Amino acid sequence: MFELKKRLSVFLSALIILPILVHCAEASTMNLTVHGGEDAVKLLSLAIEDRVVIKFTVLGGETGDTLDFYIACPNGTIKVAYNDIGILNYQFVCDREGEYTMHFSNVNSAEDKLVSLDYEVQHYILGMPQMLFLTMVIVLICVAMVAVFILTGKRH
Repeated sequence: MFELKKRLSVFLSALIILPILVHCAEASTMNLTVHGGEDAVKLLSLAIEDRVVIKFTVLGGETGDTLDFYIACPNGTIKVAYNDIGILNYQFVCDREGEYTMHFSNVNSAEDKLVSLDYEVQHYILGMPQMLFLTMVIVLICVAMVAVFILTGKRH
């Protein structure tokens, strides 16, 4: 009977913990085609204290490998803007929760541009990386479960 309780509690713990771990960090690598005379937009849903790393490279044709890039905050203000940029490595800490938009603007060119985009969002809780925070919570839950098993086990 004790072995069945133990297996059931481990299974239930895994069911509770796994969904929490799924959304610890968000990373993506993609290629975007920004058509001539147009913008391409990528949305980022961020929380306060999220750390964001954005890297991209522009591949173009005869008119060059550059375009305009800017990030708009949820309130509509521009966080950062670059004109005629071909390679970017930019990092920031989110200070306002909401939808941030990355704009890749190719309005000054008739040629399509290919953007190789790589970005990562690392979530933070109470000033520490979410993965570390959740690991500490899991360890505390495991210690509590072991203590409960010891205290409620049959005495011989």
